Amino acid sequence: MTDHDQISRRTAVTAVAATAALLPFAGAATAHAQQAPDQGRFFQHGVASGDPLPDGVLLWTRVTPTPSATPGSGRGPATKVSWEVASDQGFATVVTRGTVTTSAAADHTVKADVRGLRPATPYYYRFTVDGQHSPVGRTRTAPAHDAAAGNVRFGVVSCANWESGYFSSYRHLAARTDLDAVLHLGDYLYEYKSGEFPDFTYVVRPHSPAHELLTLADYRIRHGVHKTDPDALAMHAAHPVIAIWDDHEFADNAWKGGAVNHTPGTEGSWSARMAAAKQAYFEWMPVRPSIAGTTYRRLRFGTLADLHLLDLRSFRDEQAKPGSGAVDDPSRTITGRAQLDWLKAGLTRSDTAWRLVGTSVMVSQVAFGSIPAHLLGPLAEILGIPKEGLAVNTDQWDGYTDDRRELLGHLSDRGIDNTVFLTGDIHMAWANDVPLQAATYPATRPVATEFVVTSVTSDNVDDFLHVAPHTISLAGVAAIRAANRHVKWLDMDSHGYSVLDVNAERTQMDYFGISDKTDPNATSKLLRSYRTRSGSQQVERADQPVG
Repeated sequence: MTDHDQISRRTAVTAVAATAALLPFAGAATAHAQQAPDQGRFFQHGVASGDPLPDGVLLWTRVTPTPSATPGSGRGPATKVSWEVASDQGFATVVTRGTVTTSAAADHTVKADVRGLRPATPYYYRFTVDGQHSPVGRTRTAPAHDAAAGNVRFGVVSCANWESGYFSSYRHLAARTDLDAVLHLGDYLYEYKSGEFPDFTYVVRPHSPAHELLTLADYRIRHGVHKTDPDALAMHAAHPVIAIWDDHEFADNAWKGGAVNHTPGTEGSWSARMAAAKQAYFEWMPVRPSIAGTTYRRLRFGTLADLHLLDLRSFRDEQAKPGSGAVDDPSRTITGRAQLDWLKAGLTRSDTAWRLVGTSVMVSQVAFGSIPAHLLGPLAEILGIPKEGLAVNTDQWDGYTDDRRELLGHLSDRGIDNTVFLTGDIHMAWANDVPLQAATYPATRPVATEFVVTSVTSDNVDDFLHVAPHTISLAGVAAIRAANRHVKWLDMDSHGYSVLDVNAERTQMDYFGISDKTDPNATSKLLRSYRTRSGSQQVERADQPVG
């Protein structure tokens, strides 16, 4: 059994009080506190859990042993931290406990990989330093591998740019008591200097540090800032989080040897920058790293679903120029050989009802056709296509067609059905059939489906144009759908979150939009619901959300 299968895998703000972290447990995270009372000397960055297994879960916190031991400072003494897990919120029944010693070498972050728990069971956890308790977190283990769970349900999010707005989507997910976990599909933070994206005129709250992230200290500081956001604190305290990275955890349009937003002559070595970003990520996120230091891994949720989580930045070749034949070069890869083989093998031997694939960039084929000229600029910014409007976004699977052809061909040849791709990255919501060859769709049967979630805050089309949502962008939606019959729904303008529900008969994604990303008290409403029925490999609109 491989390690991957065993895991089957940017001004600081005041921290929220322990009582605020507990609000979601009553389903009452409706009041937003951007400035909450200090929650104590030691625990200024909340608690989190992640990567649930049937018998365990990963617990996380960060301690501040001295006032000068701020994130990225490299200061502060080694500190002994106790943790405990209980079956009740009052900790009358503690089921397991332990200790971890942390230091400046780990930026005083703490991880405890707890085992020996019962499957499909909620637990409460906390940390203690010198008699002071952390906020209490709630987590949940996965169903037993052979358990026929009635359903599993995930919150799904992507692309949370601090400067672009408030993380209200996280607050709304924290308020739900029906989730098994939250799936974060990448761009948990952004590396840009303050005022670069969006520009200074539209910055809602400034990054810290204000410069672009380059060093280990830089990435640690920004991670630390994100772990002081009240809504992020609430979400992490309420649900286990299953996360993969995309490019902005490193730099825009990252690949294994560099990034569009990296200039070696002035910004140093890419390998050093990427190593620093990865170290900070694994310190600050409740994620189990594989032995290769990557985020691709596999989790299982009873007999209902395998969740295959991909790393599409560490191994990929440089993005091809749009419109060039290089997109079809079989020597170029987005996954790397080992990861693609691992994914294919896992899909082949899966015995669950559904095969879920978390991919940070869109797998569905997309041709852009004739898009009105006034939309090409903002679409180019979001999708990475030239402002002349050529037909392919080479940062997603469209730029690595041989890998996609091999993967989709594998699904087709092996008769592997009920495969659902779960995607972030492009700040839009999509519901797609995934055909083996888009040019022959719908004459040929799709081999999978794909649900793409919009951004939490990161700018999309209406933000770039500074117009009301769902006005000018509608022409672009019409053009894309006309050129891509397998795209069943597309929303270019909304921000929000989604909820994925899986049962034996169907997998359904409910898309929720928030009222205003610049309003810390933003409300949410249902936008659309789409499902794919077992055996169909097609998406269809659902009349109502789940639950």
